[in-house]
Amino acid sequence: MGSPVKITVSGANFFYGSNQALHDVSMEIRPQFVTALIGPSGCGKSTFLRSLNRMNDLIPGARLEGKVELDGENVYSDSMDVIHLRRRVGMIFQKSNPFPMSSYDNVAYGVRVNGLTKKRIELDEVVEKTLRAAALWDEVKDRLHRSAMSLSGGQQQRLCIARALAVEPEVLLMDEPASALDPISTAKIEELIYDLKRTYTIIIVTHNMQQAARVSDETGFFLSGRLVEFNETKKLFTAPRNRETEDYITGRFG
Repeated sequence: MGSPVKITVSGANFFYGSNQALHDVSMEIRPQFVTALIGPSGCGKSTFLRSLNRMNDLIPGARLEGKVELDGENVYSDSMDVIHLRRRVGMIFQKSNPFPMSSYDNVAYGVRVNGLTKKRIELDEVVEKTLRAAALWDEVKDRLHRSAMSLSGGQQQRLCIARALAVEPEVLLMDEPASALDPISTAKIEELIYDLKRTYTIIIVTHNMQQAARVSDETGFFLSGRLVEFNETKKLFTAPRNRETEDYITGRFG
């Protein structure tokens, strides 16, 4: 399509021990786009997502064959600093996972660990800025130093997004970020995704096809570890090129 590319995946085969979870997946992910990954359970969406910042490295026996490049740099090269990679490519999980500390300390955690600020006033500014970016500041500004566990599920998920944003990533990976939330909280997360894509490249795994249609610019359909189809979201949902894609989005299977 001629536009720039943030992440290039070429011929990715992924294995958990002897079990192959991804088969020859290739995809180009554009900057400041929302890319949705859809498909039935167990089709490889989350494995693919986690391979982009090497979260799968934490699983014994997991390995990738093929290539994943971030801005042209091989993510799996021996010289890649994995901690730095995960700072650049942040992750939001399906179940919100705030640390058992205050909302302030949750957001400040990565900033402190990475030594990104020198003074307390700078840290205060980062915390406020990222909580505003995550559309949470007005809801927590009067209880910043209370436990994050006192927040609602939707607020906790937005706090986790703020925590990821605080270390200034370039890419956000979201693994079904709204699947455990009520409709109002889900709508807030979707609005937030729409706002964040002005700054970040976002890749979202979702079981909710209406959500994929609402929030994404491009969509990939996975089936049995293969990328069956990848296209502009509108085209994929209204005029799929592949029969399997059509069957899935019309509800004939999956």
